[in-house]
Amino acid sequence: MHERSSVKELANALKRELDRYSHGGKLPSSRALVERFRVSPVTVSRALAQLAAEGLVVTRPGAGAFRAQPRTDPPPPQDTSWQEVTLSADAATELVPRAVDASGVLATLAAPATGVVEFNGGYLHSSLQPEQAMAAALARAGRRPGAWGRPPTDGLPELREWFARGLGDTTGAADVLITAGGQSALTTALRALAPPGAPVLVESPTYPGMLAIARAAGLRPVPVPIDARGVRTELLAAAFQATGARVFVCQPLFQNPTGAVLAPERRPEVLRIARAAGAFVVEDDFARRLVHEDAGPLPRPLAADDHDGVVVHVSSLTKATSPSLRVGMLAARGPVLERLRAIQVVDNFFVPRPLQEAALELVGAPAWNRHLRAVAAELKARRDTMTAALLRHLPELTLPHIPSGGYHLWLRLPDGADEAALFSAALRAGVAVASGRPYFCAEAPAGHVRLSFAGVAGPAEIAEGVRRLRTACDEVLVPGRETVSGPVAAPSRTRTPPS
Repeated sequence: MHERSSVKELANALKRELDRYSHGGKLPSSRALVERFRVSPVTVSRALAQLAAEGLVVTRPGAGAFRAQPRTDPPPPQDTSWQEVTLSADAATELVPRAVDASGVLATLAAPATGVVEFNGGYLHSSLQPEQAMAAALARAGRRPGAWGRPPTDGLPELREWFARGLGDTTGAADVLITAGGQSALTTALRALAPPGAPVLVESPTYPGMLAIARAAGLRPVPVPIDARGVRTELLAAAFQATGARVFVCQPLFQNPTGAVLAPERRPEVLRIARAAGAFVVEDDFARRLVHEDAGPLPRPLAADDHDGVVVHVSSLTKATSPSLRVGMLAARGPVLERLRAIQVVDNFFVPRPLQEAALELVGAPAWNRHLRAVAAELKARRDTMTAALLRHLPELTLPHIPSGGYHLWLRLPDGADEAALFSAALRAGVAVASGRPYFCAEAPAGHVRLSFAGVAGPAEIAEGVRRLRTACDEVLVPGRETVSGPVAAPSRTRTPPS
């Protein structure tokens, strides 16, 4: 066996020889395996670790590797059917059942099977992640004095200050809490702002992860329709009046899934309507660092124009870096900040200090702005590639809005199309898409799919994925059916609203 042989091949070779040794018997030394199979010590170490993980061998430091004792038969399955009664009894007394359908969230988290084109991802492909910059930042962070000690519960002051600078003059470092990513921040915000059973207003459609958070907290999501210019403010005012809600959750910039940007004239209206209702606006600013190269100047966060403490702002570094860099923030002003702080501390104690130090090193390095520029250029190129492929090969899918930020496109299916059948047919064809139904908390007005262009390797994979989706549509969509396709909008240009 040559040096280039894989760890897997060596592990399989050792497996075939395990019967030569009695249970508890010692395997040849690592040096002997290196000489015999002509591999490196690292390959031997990893192969033995794989066998140990499978329960076939036991490694003892300083003594070597030994064949594991035979496994005992697993205990018979226990009867847990009593739990159905208990959980159902609890649900009968709840104003809003806390059973959560996590399928919409899992669709963006689960890695697809080998060979499947990932149009359902929620994160940047590894080729777009700043892996070298993150590795260097983590190495520098680990050498910082006190890097492995207990951090302040609110987060490192320097990191809080960095986040606060993005929110204008209305917010300072003292108003910011560091969180374990955006999802954790949203969970804290909803728990702090609404009691179980209360209504919470949400954009329709909206991010399934937020709907899952609300339902897990026993809240009742109430949809407020949006259009290409963001939430329809006349319906927002009516929803506050009809429900008595005290919370509205929104994504004003590159909304998920539609990509809409809240129009300049609607921004002050949202704040005015919420203030009149005595309500909070939870602003999920998840996509600010996923702007496309052609977007133009971005509007400020709603929090930057909030002078009454209406906005609870949520942001994160995760989307623009890596799924594992789970560092985010909550920002609020007034008494609500203390409630947010208390829930954050009880739930998490604090975000691990090495992760905060690494985030601080990353955003302070010259490589950070280079990374953001590269992502902006690449996302625009991928968006254009996917849009062109859809127009050419799938004209029956309506694409009403081409966003200038974010990582996905939102398409409407022809009237009468079976969304679930298309989702399944796409998987059979080798492409994973996000079904539109989980993005609605009430009845969906039509079938939709969301296609992500950030989680694939590049333009060739986008083209192949659209080709496979064409195959799925040919299987599911009724031939000759009248479609609702129309002209595709030009990419919107996001402009800073007048002050």
